[in-house]
Amino acid sequence: MHDVPEIDIHAAKAALDAQSATFVDIRDPQSHATGHIPGCRHITSQEDVDALGEELKSDAPVIVYCYHGNSSKGATLFLKQKGFKNVQSMAGGFEAWRAAYPVQQ
Repeated sequence: MHDVPEIDIHAAKAALDAQSATFVDIRDPQSHATGHIPGCRHITSQEDVDALGEELKSDAPVIVYCYHGNSSKGATLFLKQKGFKNVQSMAGGFEAWRAAYPVQQ
């Protein structure tokens, strides 16, 4: 895959603590319901992407995560194509996060 900007879970946690980025969960609704990063946006459709684009400035920091950090790479490139300039994929995905940090249910 092209050069996809990535962020590790520890830098992502620092961004969460500083409230300096919007977290985007692209996992299926059932997985999201069983646990997610606190305060994240759950995106499952083009309408969700459009709403995110209307709410955030194009240079707002966005961190995308999936299960293991693979699908989020494609979603990161998609959001970049939609005009987001400061978007990163979270390396290791939610499973890496869950192993290190608390999750919200």
